[in-house]
Amino acid sequence: MPPLAATARARLPDRAFAYVDSQGRRRLPINDASHVRNALARFDQTAFEDDAARERARQRLLRAAKKHRIVPIGFFDGQLRKERQQTEVKARARDIASLPRGTVTFLLTDVEDSTGLLRRLGDGYVAVLRDTRAIIRTNVRDAGGHEVDARADEFFAVFAEATPALGAAVAIQRSLRKREWPDGVEVCVRIGIHTGRTTVSDAGYVGIAVHTAARLCSAGHGGQILLSSAAHALLAAGQPDGVSFRSLGEYTFAGLTDPEALFQVHAADLRVRFPKLRVSAIPAPRESRRR
Repeated sequence: MPPLAATARARLPDRAFAYVDSQGRRRLPINDASHVRNALARFDQTAFEDDAARERARQRLLRAAKKHRIVPIGFFDGQLRKERQQTEVKARARDIASLPRGTVTFLLTDVEDSTGLLRRLGDGYVAVLRDTRAIIRTNVRDAGGHEVDARADEFFAVFAEATPALGAAVAIQRSLRKREWPDGVEVCVRIGIHTGRTTVSDAGYVGIAVHTAARLCSAGHGGQILLSSAAHALLAAGQPDGVSFRSLGEYTFAGLTDPEALFQVHAADLRVRFPKLRVSAIPAPRESRRR
């Protein structure tokens, strides 16, 4: 494309530019076919004053492309990608805005031996994981919880109160036990529930409470529901009918300074016997237990 000299640029009318800002600065010349193609390529690199100005420039550029019989396929693809990204960002922002604040109860799940299931089921594991997520998601939603994240074989949810979180956990385990899975496999998830105060950022929840819930979940076994001492304290005050709690002792988790008392949930139709916890922590010292 031949360069547009300053003198020639100055002689062009405002309509020869796709964008003229509020200060009269003119950008993206569209006076001929070569400059239209250049403007199409540089459109997403241009800083506009607001969305309305951007849309006016886009429409002016498209009219110029039509006049010069240029079909801006790549431009349309880029605009669609950008719009999808903007939609996803806005949806994420709305989801974060709806999350409960302050002291909340986290529920984390993790599929036990997912690698073994993948090895046994092959391509069929994708459908099993999808169905497992659907069961977890449905029970979380029905209990009034909010999905925070779902990655690989893990699921992260939050509740404004502890009791609905416990109800969702029991319902998840019961639903999974009743389900008939392909090739006779058994799909089991470990569940950890922790209550704590946290902060919500643009990326979601941050704080030690999130890490505590994650450590708690990873310590359990498939079919098991573990409670932290904070969650247990709230639930024991108004213990739901048909549910009891068994103390498993105190443990010190990697990365957490204070020992944590763990409790296992007992309810009808759920397993009650499990191996020792999957945690390399040591029991809390005597001094800590006496506090």
